[in-house]
Amino acid sequence: MLNFILKRLGLAVLVAFTVSFISFSLMFLSGDPAAALAGETASDQDVEAIRVLYGFDRPMLIQYWDWLSSALVGDLGESYYFKLPVASLIAERLQVTMLLGLCGISFALLTAVPLGVAAAIRPNSIIDRIALFLSVAGQAMPSFWFGLILIVVFSIQFGILPPSGTSTWRHFIMPTIVLGYYAMPAIMRLTRAGMLEVLSSDYIRTARAKGASEFTVLFKHALRNAIIPVVSLAAVQMGFMLGGSIVVESIFALHGAGYLAWESIARNDLPTVQALILVFSLFYIVFTFLSDVLNAWLDPRMRAG
Repeated sequence: MLNFILKRLGLAVLVAFTVSFISFSLMFLSGDPAAALAGETASDQDVEAIRVLYGFDRPMLIQYWDWLSSALVGDLGESYYFKLPVASLIAERLQVTMLLGLCGISFALLTAVPLGVAAAIRPNSIIDRIALFLSVAGQAMPSFWFGLILIVVFSIQFGILPPSGTSTWRHFIMPTIVLGYYAMPAIMRLTRAGMLEVLSSDYIRTARAKGASEFTVLFKHALRNAIIPVVSLAAVQMGFMLGGSIVVESIFALHGAGYLAWESIARNDLPTVQALILVFSLFYIVFTFLSDVLNAWLDPRMRAG
């Protein structure tokens, strides 16, 4: 198992360096960063002065090495627009994004797992069809459209929930539903499939033959084994959620890291955009690595090796 973890860790580090190079290269692929900072009315002399000031006149590999060396010690540069260190700016905004991500994955698990279990217990029933409908709708429905519908219904029509802000817990209800609904279909389908497979196994029939109660069979024996891949999937979905919070935070004006990404893109704040791409990618890499380690730890063959 130790060899497996070391291989996964090495792969994660390699992917992280690859992502860092791609995120740095995006600044140049989008055009001349000096011209973007100078504006449309700037003269050639102004553009050249900005290019020299920020070091854009040097070879890209040298610029990347300088940026990477600073990033490894926590220095992600200074924001062009906010005039603040990018690392402190992201750290401040990341609190809202992390809270939203935890609320979203909790909502997804608390709704998808019971629905998946109920659908597996009564296959082809009305509950199973409702679960299938919610799963298909969750995959087909864009999160920005779902968020706007919730705002129209609960904020404009009924005035029950605030449409934006982070002042109280009520401000997080609609963003949590939108973000959590994004992860529900995969978790629900995996729970249902796992329960169906476990319920048809021999040891479940043996437990029932010995007179075990249905509650014990379902939740002590079946769900405990079927939930193992769901936990690892939830870890991966958490990484997706933190990256996907850009759309949700923009819709509900939550001043988190996702909203910061939208502001930075709109204002050509290249260092902040570049750092946010790296941070969101690292979240996904870390959660994927933790998911692989969890699967290896739960697998008896891996622990024996």
